Amino acid sequence: MHSFKVLTLVSLILLGWASTALAHTYFLGLTELSINTNNKKIEIIHQFTAHDVENLIAEQQQINFSPEHPKYEQLIKKYIEKHFFIKRNENLIKLNWVGLEVHLGKIYIYQESDSEHFLSGLVVKNDLLIDAYSKQINTVNYQDMVMKGSLMFSQTQKSVKIENITSPQ
Repeated sequence: MHSFKVLTLVSLILLGWASTALAHTYFLGLTELSINTNNKKIEIIHQFTAHDVENLIAEQQQINFSPEHPKYEQLIKKYIEKHFFIKRNENLIKLNWVGLEVHLGKIYIYQESDSEHFLSGLVVKNDLLIDAYSKQINTVNYQDMVMKGSLMFSQTQKSVKIENITSPQ
């Protein structure tokens, strides 16, 4: 009976290890980019798997990195601002850091512009996590009063222009 318990325990450990190894074979990032209907400012919400962001920063900084780290938000902010930005006519649009939260293994990052804007013609650069994870795919969903759509970012596509596409009447 003792050997059965040991065999069962070993099997459960191996099964847990195998499922963990297989559970994360893809890397996704989702960003919502929209115009606030009241103040016309651009609002941005990024969503990533928290441990992907934490592992990347831990590797880059050569530190043990988790939400308990005293510079957790500061290091994530620095990384986000370097790897995600929007511009119009070669001019960067300043994005204010609103904050972040970690919930159920996801990290949510909030930014907004400090002046009124529209989406048509914006160039979006998004190479968040792409250099660290070769299979990383980032989607940016955008929406304003006139248009909505999605942009995809990967190793081969790190910058995309939002075009105002109108359908024939």
